[in-house]
This record gives sequence, C-alpha cells and structure tokens, in this order.
Amino acid sequence: MPMTTYDRLRAFKWTLVAVWMAVIFRLSALPGSAVPGRFGSVGHFGGYAVLGGLVLLALEKPSWWLRAVALASAYGITDELHQLFVPGRMCDPVDWVVDTTGAFVGALVVTLLLRARERGAGRTERGRIRP
Repeated sequence: MPMTTYDRLRAFKWTLVAVWMAVIFRLSALPGSAVPGRFGSVGHFGGYAVLGGLVLLALEKPSWWLRAVALASAYGITDELHQLFVPGRMCDPVDWVVDTTGAFVGALVVTLLLRARERGAGRTERGRIRP
C-alpha cells in the first residue's frame, strides 16, 4: 500500500526529531576542550527547546505538550549519561534541568503558535469569525 501524503508528512516530522537528536548527540560527543565557545546552559536550553518543539509537532496534538517535554527530558537523561564517557565532559543534573526547561519552553511556544493558527483559521478574509 503506497504512503499517503499524511504518512509522508508524519514520517518527515519524526525524521526531523531523529536528526535533531543526532545533532545533540554529536555535540555531546565533543571532548570538553572541543566544545565551541561558552556553549553551556544556553546551548542546552536552546537545543532542547528545538527538540521539545519538534517532538510536539511530530506528536501532532498540542494537548500532548507534556508528553513532548517528557520525551525530550528522557533524551536529556541519556545525553547526560553519554557524557560520562566523553573526555573532559561530565554528567551534570543541572544540565538535565536546563534541558527539560528548554523542552518545556519549546513545546509551549509551539503549542501557542498552533493555537493561534487554529484561531486564525476560523476567520474569514474580512476578519470575522466563521460560525
């Protein structure tokens, strides 16, 4: 049975999630001395904000924002454990908290954007609400 347009779009969304997870993994695999600039908490927050938003888009239900945060947070745990084996890096629970906070903000932003789009879809060209 051939894939429908919906199936292809859904697969594309999950592919974006997997690619972004691979980017995070690659950055986490850099030895401590090879980490660009002062990546630190800002990098963790931003990277996981993107991940939280992408996971929520892939889940396709804005009401599932908590599931998106939980999935991104769980990946953050594995990321921190992975860093135990990288020279010059360490497993830091504070980084995981920053990861989870970033995922929460990313999922929240996507939720708000999707809700705004839904409200906008209910308007006509003249700005009136459709019945």
